[in-house]
Amino acid sequence: MGLINSIRAARRKSDAVNSLYLMCVEQARSPAFFTYLSIPDTVDGRFDMIIFHTMLLIRRLRGEGDAADETSQAVLNLMFSDMDRNLREMGVGDLSVGKQVKKMAKAFYGRAEAWETALDAGLEELAAALVDSIYRSVEASEAQIKALGAYAEAADKYLKGQTLDDLLAGTLKFPAVLAQS
Repeated sequence: MGLINSIRAARRKSDAVNSLYLMCVEQARSPAFFTYLSIPDTVDGRFDMIIFHTMLLIRRLRGEGDAADETSQAVLNLMFSDMDRNLREMGVGDLSVGKQVKKMAKAFYGRAEAWETALDAGLEELAAALVDSIYRSVEASEAQIKALGAYAEAADKYLKGQTLDDLLAGTLKFPAVLAQS
C-alpha cells in the first residue's frame, strides 16, 4: 500500500506541475499582449511572455518551504524541456539544441532577476526593465509599457493572494491582461 500511495502522490505532483506550467503558457499566449500591448508576436516575444509568467509563479513560491521549492524547480525543468522539444519541432539540429537551451536559460535567469528587482523598486523601474527586455526589438508607446508594468504588478499581487495549497495542487490563476489599462 505504501508504494501505491507513493506512486499516486508522485503522479499528483507531476499533474500539478504540468498544470502550473500550462497555466503560465496559456496566460502568456493571451492575444491582448500581442495586439494591445505591442509585444512582438514572434518566437522571442512568446518566449519572453512564457518566462515572464513563469518568473511570477516562481517568485510567488519562493520562501514557502521545501514543497514549494521542489515545485518551482519542477516547473523550471518542465519549461526547459518544453523549450527543447519546441526547438526540435522547429527544425533546430540536435547538436545546436543544447546550446540554444543554455542560451534560453541564461536569458531566463537574467531577465527574471531584472524583472524581480524592478517589481520591488516600482513602476518606473519596471517600465525600464520591460523596455530593455520584452520591448527590446519593437517600439511601444509609453501607455503600452506602463500597462504591461501595471499588469505585472497586478499579477504579482494576485498570485500572492492565492494559497500555497492551491498552487501546490496545480491551481493557478492570473488576472485579466487589460484589467489595469
